[in-house]
Amino acid sequence: MTSTYLETAIDAARWAGAELMRLFADDSLQIRDKTVVGGLSYDLVSDADLGSERIIGERIRQAFPTHDVLGEESLGKEIVVANAEHLWIIDPLDGTNNYAHRLPHFAVSIAYYHRGIPLVGVIHNPATGQWFTATKGGGAFADAKLVRVSSAASLSKSLIGCGFYYDRGEMMRRTLATIEELFSFDIHGIRRFGTASLDLCMVGCGQLGSFFEYKLSPWDFAAGRLFVEEAGGKVTDSRGGDLPLASSSVLASNTLLHDAMLAVTRKYS
Repeated sequence: MTSTYLETAIDAARWAGAELMRLFADDSLQIRDKTVVGGLSYDLVSDADLGSERIIGERIRQAFPTHDVLGEESLGKEIVVANAEHLWIIDPLDGTNNYAHRLPHFAVSIAYYHRGIPLVGVIHNPATGQWFTATKGGGAFADAKLVRVSSAASLSKSLIGCGFYYDRGEMMRRTLATIEELFSFDIHGIRRFGTASLDLCMVGCGQLGSFFEYKLSPWDFAAGRLFVEEAGGKVTDSRGGDLPLASSSVLASNTLLHDAMLAVTRKYS
């Protein structure tokens, strides 16, 4: 049955990606503020987000009409995800700010969870044509090639990824303090790309030794978490706890670096 879920996720991501690319070239696309923090807005939404989510919801519900769907923009936010037997968690456009500024680094992210356990994860960047897929016990694949996390055993041999939540106050300062301390371990550098699902894929593909962000929503990490784990990595919150299906800090690594990263992120999370 897992293969059917995977096929449905790929099909939905393909159709949604085509819609995103159609609008990506449309200069009349309207970008609107979604969240205002401290009188300023850094969180955006567009007709592309909404159109992509509608398409994904339609494809999933055609295949599995009784399943619950949790989407970033509107679908199923009222459900209690912990009690859902069959749950699809979707981010129709991860990296809206990149998309709004015409940076071709954004993704469609779709995950299927059964009773709280991730079984399928699909992440697709339609601008580059990249596909990242994972199934529980079946491995992680980038463009159909099996991938593994980095073999680096020390931070001094690693490139680290991070994300910033929309808050420009205390959480930003804590993130910057974490970055400053990480540089004291002679890391190769910090990268912040603005699309958490693809950042997690970079951990799974061995490009980043670790990735952290102090606040993400479940649709940001639901598929990427499985990709990292199936590639041999580890994903927890920034204090080392189990990752919930709720807003949470996230720490992903190649497993070997996890304790070293936790020694830093626990101080600031």
